[in-house]
Order: sequence, then C-alpha cells, then structure tokens
Amino acid sequence: MRHEKAAQVLELARRMAASAEGLTLDEMARDLGVGRRTAERMRDAVREVFPQMEEVDDPPTRRFRIPAGLDGLFQAPSADELAALRAAHEHLRRAGASARAEDLARLELKVLAALRASARRRLAPDLEALMQAEAMAVYPGPRPFEDEALLSALRTAIKAMRRVRFRYLGGSAPGRVREVTPLGLLFGRANYLVAAEGEAVEPRTWRLDRIKDIEATDVPGVATTGFSLPAFVDRSFGIYQDAIEEVRLRIRPHGAEEAMGWRFHSTQTLTPQADGGVIVEFRASGMLELAWHLFTWGDKVEILAPRRLKAIMAEQLALAQASLAAATPGEC
Repeated sequence: MRHEKAAQVLELARRMAASAEGLTLDEMARDLGVGRRTAERMRDAVREVFPQMEEVDDPPTRRFRIPAGLDGLFQAPSADELAALRAAHEHLRRAGASARAEDLARLELKVLAALRASARRRLAPDLEALMQAEAMAVYPGPRPFEDEALLSALRTAIKAMRRVRFRYLGGSAPGRVREVTPLGLLFGRANYLVAAEGEAVEPRTWRLDRIKDIEATDVPGVATTGFSLPAFVDRSFGIYQDAIEEVRLRIRPHGAEEAMGWRFHSTQTLTPQADGGVIVEFRASGMLELAWHLFTWGDKVEILAPRRLKAIMAEQLALAQASLAAATPGEC
C-alpha cells in the first residue's frame, strides 16, 4: 500500500474511533473526499488492520466504528499539530480570552502526558522551531469578556437543556431578571450567549459581560426544533439580528483582486465584471455592522442595494464628520 493510501486508511480509522455512533459509507466518502467505492475499499482495509471494528445496523444503512479507540501508537500528534494547538492557545491568551486559553493549555498538557518519552524528545526540536518561526497577529479592539464560572454554568445548562436565570444589564430594561434557555455561545470581538427567553422559541443574543448573578434552574429548556447555531450566525453580518436583506455591492477595479479572496458572508456570490470590477451579492441582516465594515474598503466599494444600507452608511459618515468638526484646534 502506498504511503498516501496508508495515511488515508489511518485517518479513516481515527474518524471511526472518534465517532460514538460510527460512520456510514456516505459519511466516509464525504469526510475523505473520495467516491463511495473507494470508501468501501478503505473500510475493508481498516477492518484488516483493526479487526475490532464493529458494524451497527442503522436502517436504512449501516454504521462502522472502533468502539475501544486506537492505541497510542497510532495517535501520536505531529509537530505541526502541536504547534497549531499552542499557537491557538497563545492567540487566545493575548486576545484576553483567558478561560478558553486555559482549556487549550490543559488539552496540550494531556496530549503531551500521553506520549511516550521517545516521542516527546523527537517532537521537541521541531515544535520549538515552529513556535519561533510563527506568530498570530492580535488586532485592536475590545478585550473579550470571559468569566470561567459563567461559561461553566452556561455550558452545563446547554448540555442538560435546562434554563438559567440572571440579571441582565443591557437591553431596554437594564437590571431586569431574565430566564432563558441557552442554545449556544458566540466568541468574537465581544462574546455572546444565544438563548430563547421564557416560552419564546426565537433565539436572540445576550452579551456575556452584561450577565450578572447567574443561577441554574431545574426548569426544562424550551423546545427549539431544528435550531442550528451556524445557520443562526449566517442570518446576519456579524452579531446583530434584524430583517434579512438582499445586499449588492460593486467593488471597483482597484479593489477587485482583494475582493475575490475576501469572505463577506457565507451566502455570497462574486461576479467579475467587464470593467475589472466585481459584483458581490449575499443575503443577511445587521446592516449597521456591515456599514462599519465597508468603511475599511474606502473608495473601493459602491453600495448598490439595499437603500437602507446606503442610509445607514451616510448617517455614520455624518456622525463622524460632526465629531471631527466639533473637535477643538488643540485636539486635531
């Protein structure tokens, strides 16, 4: 078996061992980017190397898994993988995300502790070289609020599908006590809880730094059938959720190259134009956050639609101009 094929078979075995319910042939083909017939041959190769592989009936199909996991011999990480883990830890630490940084530090410690001494010695020089040669930029912005006790309480409620109660310092009634069903956590320039309040099934966002005096309840969470956090995020440009609109932008020729490699939104389409420009189209809410982003494009972008985005952009520009005009000569 060629080296590339052996590596693919081992990757499939790892995926089977990592999945509690197992993988179908279609899932194997999708995850490894191969055809179904190739996935069948790779499954058979896994069975030869790992006879403990199980087949589980899951009508109308079957699933395959390795329930006892893999021996550490097959699980040793590479220097590249450890460097990526350590870089992610350092990035979170420098960005102020101390709780998640500490989680990654503990994970790295567990991985290293599970390695044989010979493997650790072999990895150490390459890992040190990579850490000296790579760095991650931390951009200016608000430090994300992360309280370990708060995150732990929310994660426990999400896993148990129970409501939590807290005093919320934001919104239209600051200080009001809220009872919500936590559905997910969003981490970014500011960190948010996604939750449904009371008996409502429509989720909304709550800033973590405005949540105080949280307590768990024994009340079951409200049913949110079909809720998907990625789909919820994709509804907006950023965090704020309001009416979804059809966005159409024209990137002028001197910004086209940058635009072709830019991700504006997960639903975007990019259409090159005869004059060298690019038309960008997507559906999203959050026009205020989009307007803030478009300022970074300077004269490279022209708003074609919606009209509300144009109005918000003009309003934000007027506010900036008024602030600049109000500055005293000594402040300029």
